Amino acid sequence: MHFFDPAILQSGQYHDWLVQGLILSLQLTAVSFAFALPLGALLAVMRTSTFAPLRAIGATIVEAIRNVPLLAHLLFWYFAFPELLPEAAREVLYANNPEAVCAVIALSLYSGVHMAEDIRSGIRAVPPTQLEAARSLGLGRAASVRLVLLPQALRASVPPLLSQTVNLWKDTSVATVIGAAEMMYQAARVETATFRSVEAFTFATLAYLTVSLLISGAAHLYGRRYPVRPA
Repeated sequence: MHFFDPAILQSGQYHDWLVQGLILSLQLTAVSFAFALPLGALLAVMRTSTFAPLRAIGATIVEAIRNVPLLAHLLFWYFAFPELLPEAAREVLYANNPEAVCAVIALSLYSGVHMAEDIRSGIRAVPPTQLEAARSLGLGRAASVRLVLLPQALRASVPPLLSQTVNLWKDTSVATVIGAAEMMYQAARVETATFRSVEAFTFATLAYLTVSLLISGAAHLYGRRYPVRPA
């Protein structure tokens, strides 16, 4: 394969497309994770609350989002959501890479509800005596949850959260359906322009595999360094 043949790649132009797609995929993963993790933590706290209406709201949000395919989320946020916005807000959205913005919204919500279930399991793994001890020291419930319960729950949830990050990384490929210029979009673009499908999609496949293995390796190392001990 002469993947970097200037006659085929026009002085690296097509290579640059693939690299740009890789960078955008990584950015979508990082930004979506930054929104999904606090959303997941909030929903997990809601679902483990002693206040029944709060539990019901949390459960409703989780079930409503995770039982709809990611593709449907992407299409809704890209095609339907802008139509619900005031004209001024819609113009701002369309002026600021709407494909990437809508992809981040869909990926954040979809990953956030799955992370919520992992964090909820982590909360359940924390002995109830920890919260009771915090309350006995004079902390209110909100402070006890924020300062005592959540840090321990998040630590116990790191391995499954890293697995969800792998899923999030792979799910960025679906954003190609709304025209986000991520890696699969750029690979298809290169294939259309050059008919070099083997090289273009091999690059994308190896990139997905490499990043996924790096995240999975981090989860494995964390599990060995901080093994989960029974309560």
